Amino acid sequence: MSFTLPDLPYAYDALQPYMSAETLEYHHDKHHQKYVDTLNELIKGTPYENMELEQIVKESFGKDQKLFNQAGQHFNHTHFWPWMKKDGGGTKVPGKLQGMIDSDLGGFDKFREDFLAAGAGQFGSGWAWLAVKDGKLEISGTPNGENPLVHGAWPLLGVDVWEHSYYIDYRNARPKYLEAFFDNLVNWEHVEEMLEKA
Repeated sequence: MSFTLPDLPYAYDALQPYMSAETLEYHHDKHHQKYVDTLNELIKGTPYENMELEQIVKESFGKDQKLFNQAGQHFNHTHFWPWMKKDGGGTKVPGKLQGMIDSDLGGFDKFREDFLAAGAGQFGSGWAWLAVKDGKLEISGTPNGENPLVHGAWPLLGVDVWEHSYYIDYRNARPKYLEAFFDNLVNWEHVEEMLEKA
């Protein structure tokens, strides 16, 4: 099985002013494409060749770092694009998810604060996550292409804090990027879909 780059679910300029067309063109068309191409090269002729993406992520973790990096980043980015939408963000979270945020994370404001802190505090490249593990929500940060799948959890929302995700628009101001993402771009419907898949 070979993997392909998913289309963006919106136009390149749809997320402005919070994420520029230039950022999306580089991030999607260049960075994500490279992960896909390298992943396809690395799995050729190996037992990974016939596995689903999630399985490759879990199986390669801790065993084949080069392959894991590509598979993890392909998985992460495949969801990153639909985790954003024009006129997203805000506090209108679907009911079931809101109930879990209240019970597991101390309410929406505390969730927002902790999620932003996980992204801002992630040293170097990586991701911040809202995930569900053993039926409960948790917030975490991971380095590089790592994600909640390899820690027995299922990601509901992730934000890319690699510099290529924000440097064109925000330079070194990662916290401003994270606030713009959370308050103006998050597609809560895709978060809810991920919760249903869990």
